Amino acid sequence: MNDDVKKVLVIDDEPDILELLNLTLTRMGLEVTTAEDLGSGRRELQSNEFSFCLTDMRLPDGNGLDLVTEIGEKYPNLPVAMITAHGKVEDAVYALKQGAFDFVSKPVDLGVLRKLVATALKLRRDNVTEASDTGEVTLKTSDNALDRLIGTSDAMQQCKAMIAKLARSQAPVLVSGDSGSGKELAAKLIHELGPRADGPFIPVNCGAIPTELMESEFFGHKKGSFTGATGDKDGLFQAADGGTLMLDEVADLPLHMQVKLLRVIQEKAVMPIGARKEVPVDVRILSATHKPLKPLVEEGKFRSDLYFRLNVIEVHMPGLNERPDDIPLLAQHFLKDIAEQWSGDAPPTISDEAMEALQDHHYTGNVRELINILQRAVTMSDGSSIQPDDLMLEHVEVADSVSGNGGAGGAEVAAAEKPDDESLDSYIEGIEKKMLEDALKKARYNKTRAAESLGISFRSFRYKLKKFGIE
Repeated sequence: MNDDVKKVLVIDDEPDILELLNLTLTRMGLEVTTAEDLGSGRRELQSNEFSFCLTDMRLPDGNGLDLVTEIGEKYPNLPVAMITAHGKVEDAVYALKQGAFDFVSKPVDLGVLRKLVATALKLRRDNVTEASDTGEVTLKTSDNALDRLIGTSDAMQQCKAMIAKLARSQAPVLVSGDSGSGKELAAKLIHELGPRADGPFIPVNCGAIPTELMESEFFGHKKGSFTGATGDKDGLFQAADGGTLMLDEVADLPLHMQVKLLRVIQEKAVMPIGARKEVPVDVRILSATHKPLKPLVEEGKFRSDLYFRLNVIEVHMPGLNERPDDIPLLAQHFLKDIAEQWSGDAPPTISDEAMEALQDHHYTGNVRELINILQRAVTMSDGSSIQPDDLMLEHVEVADSVSGNGGAGGAEVAAAEKPDDESLDSYIEGIEKKMLEDALKKARYNKTRAAESLGISFRSFRYKLKKFGIE
């Protein structure tokens, strides 16, 4: 097919609607083929190559959902959108679950339709999903975007395949996984590999916005709408228009905001505070959480209807404990980054014993914890190879005793000074930074003498100074 000619197939049994859709898409410069039932649509698909398909759900000879499934199996590179009856949210969600690119509701909003079609036509034909004989979905891509998800384990391969598939849809996606497992990176890849890649990617931590400011932050406000509103302000939805809005830690949304968010998703429009009319927004919603949402729904802390809309498809990011075979690749990658950022020297190697210790370690902070461990190891290592002692993996157990779970003496004193809201790693790093600064002052900023006073090598001392940004 000539790429310059965009052919679309429209299937609907209502002549007036079919004519309106034909006229609208033709005015977009598209070559439109129409069909009034599933049988005719199937014949057109067999004899022509299309860039996009739009089908009604209710047709004289069957359900348009059956066609969505068939297209996914026979023409996996063809985006298909569903026309649903007004208010039939369940039908729309089911269509997305079956592989529909997106949906529009009757009566069809032509502005929404034009944006939907324009987005679908941006899908890259070199970024396509393929199904093997075994049913495994893979991605053919000209770039190496998915390589940023480091790992070759089965768990990561499945995760990459799911991300590749979801990038070719507009379905809301819920990314689940423990803290530090890479949820934001997964969401960003779904955005970058999809047709909205040229649009903004706006991540927002729902738990970090004060409750009283949430409505203004999400939906914007008009000048004078409340005390302090000295001018018009666009909200996060307007900022993400044409792109993707990632709702990180969506479980932390209060119930009153859940209601408002649900309406925005359904109506594809926001009402800024103080405004008299809604503002249309074209935004794909991706959500992330480390808290399972279903128990919160059962407890009445999260709305079931919002859960239903956000969790159309779920991607689970495996933690390090689920993929220990990936740790060597991750460790080598992060050691290279650390060396480049801190010194510019060649990265240290890791002894077999140290690598085994990393793979045997139980991670509670996943990738973030691994990075912290490696940063400590680089600063503690006196040679060019990291040894098990350099990893200081026992510091977690020591920290438990320091925090009052078995420690005594000076350890208890140190624990009393640690703020309750400060993480252990940041607390330890604060102590380490102060010791470095004190040593420098006492040595009158002679780095060699300061290193000697701390009982560490000059190389380790230099790494530590780089780490904490001490000149």
